[in-house]
Amino acid sequence: MGSMEYDSHNWIWDGVYYYPHFFGGIMLTAAVLGLSTSYFSGIGVHYLPFYWPDLRLFHKKKYVKKPVRVYMDGCFDLMHYGHANALRQAKALGDVLVVGVVSDEEIIANKGPPVLSMEERLVLVKGLKWVDEVIANAPYEITEQFMSRLFNEHQIDFVIHGDDPCLLPDGTDAYALAKKVGRYKQIKRTEGVSSTDIVGRILSSMKDTEVVENVSNATVPEPLQTTNATPAEGKTGSKTQVSFLPTSRRIVQFSNGKGPGPNARVVYIDGAFDLFHAGHVEILRSARKLGDFLLVGIHTDQTVSEHRGNNLPIMHLHERSLSVLACRYVDEVIIGAPWEVTKDMITTFNISLVVHGTIAESNPLLKDSPDPYSAPRSMGIFRTLDSPKNITTTSVAKRIIANLEAYKKRNAKKEESEKRYYAGKTFVSGD
Repeated sequence: MGSMEYDSHNWIWDGVYYYPHFFGGIMLTAAVLGLSTSYFSGIGVHYLPFYWPDLRLFHKKKYVKKPVRVYMDGCFDLMHYGHANALRQAKALGDVLVVGVVSDEEIIANKGPPVLSMEERLVLVKGLKWVDEVIANAPYEITEQFMSRLFNEHQIDFVIHGDDPCLLPDGTDAYALAKKVGRYKQIKRTEGVSSTDIVGRILSSMKDTEVVENVSNATVPEPLQTTNATPAEGKTGSKTQVSFLPTSRRIVQFSNGKGPGPNARVVYIDGAFDLFHAGHVEILRSARKLGDFLLVGIHTDQTVSEHRGNNLPIMHLHERSLSVLACRYVDEVIIGAPWEVTKDMITTFNISLVVHGTIAESNPLLKDSPDPYSAPRSMGIFRTLDSPKNITTTSVAKRIIANLEAYKKRNAKKEESEKRYYAGKTFVSGD
């Protein structure tokens, strides 16, 4: 069939595309009756059986599957691997994950003062590999007005939350409306961690430290007076905390699952990455821009305690590793990386560049200790990066100590709901 002849019958092919069953019926009837016109002879009715697969293809192309858009909100204060795992599960329930970050004012009204600012919490949420879009200053409660905005403006199909209850000050369910209209889905809460628990760990870790001593009129909270263990031993001041149970499956869920290509420029950065914060996200983003593959070394609990102080780390090795793995700029981590970056290590991982930020926890007692980066310096592959944010684990802890009474009150209230949750906890599948 020539191009001129094909063009002369465009109206027929348009009809076949948009009305396949109707035109198919006409063509089949024509074939049975033996009708012949210039139009039908031009398109070859006798080859009709061979066109049916194509008609089905045309029909399928007309209806493109709409991406499922899911919404999950939260305060995301003191971001931890539990937050990351919740968002990972939420993303698995759809194609596009939209995350609402609750405003400072709403957090204060419903829970108490946040530790991190809105800007810092936005950096943390946007830095997670499963997040596609972010709504800043989201409300704590899914009201009719906000739900309408979610469904119409943001085209949300389902609202997601964990199996733990989220109650408003009056005791009502914050997600009642979404459940009522059948647009709510539940995920499994990650065991062993919460922002409340982390605040308790911070308060416990700061016992007899410079942080507490330098805060005027600070009263040491009760958990600090009864806890003598360091965070590295896995104990905290919280009576409701359930130990984190690391599994190989969880690491696989967080991992990208692929290594660098043969000619990839591998950038290496190491540290404690304790109490994962916005400063960590920004320095990892800067490091990733310098190569094709970002490898991050996570120091052991013992190494962190030796070089940063006995009160650190707040989060243990596996928790810190998952927080780093959840960052979209990280390709791979070394769980329990050595303090010293050796030539053998550089060769083993084919490292092209070793970087270190300008902002980090310091221990004055170790100022004369050997340089852990002497090997990459001698090889000419070491570079210092200006840290985009002046934040450290200790600086975050100081914010809590400075508002000690407010956080004690917030934690006491939250611990009661934590106890009720664990007392009535049931198995939730799908994690």
